[in-house]
Amino acid sequence: MPAEFRPRALLAHLVAHGVDFVVIGGIAAILHGSERNTFDLDICPAQDRGNLEVLGKALIEIDARLRGIDEDVPFVPDGRSLAGIEILTTDTTLGALDILARPDGSPAYRSLRARATRLDIGPTGVLVASIEDLIAMKQSADRPKDREDIERLETVARLKRRLSR
Repeated sequence: MPAEFRPRALLAHLVAHGVDFVVIGGIAAILHGSERNTFDLDICPAQDRGNLEVLGKALIEIDARLRGIDEDVPFVPDGRSLAGIEILTTDTTLGALDILARPDGSPAYRSLRARATRLDIGPTGVLVASIEDLIAMKQSADRPKDREDIERLETVARLKRRLSR
């Protein structure tokens, strides 16, 4: 049975371990003001070896397991194994966590990070992908839920522009 989804605790855990990442996906859309239900946290981590090592340690502490795999497949999320993975979907003791090394439609990590917005989630500050980068990722995925997210994100962006005048 999957653990209760606790996104704030997941974010705090990653930050406490010093993981360099940007929040993407549904949680990022919500943090920008979009109304949406989501049941996992999507992140894009920096791909340098040191960061992947601390991410791996953080994943081990929250008992990250491969989601959707019924067999007992040996999986140790260390830096080396994380370096070879483009998309990793896991269940953890804090809920579902998806890790995308290079999300479709996303700029290179340095640009994604540079354009991200720092937001406080409880006592934890995290980087959240910009609305423009989220829209580009959603356009690339082009699923029905992504098209709905694009409409919502474009509305949020228009409202933010009006408020900043």
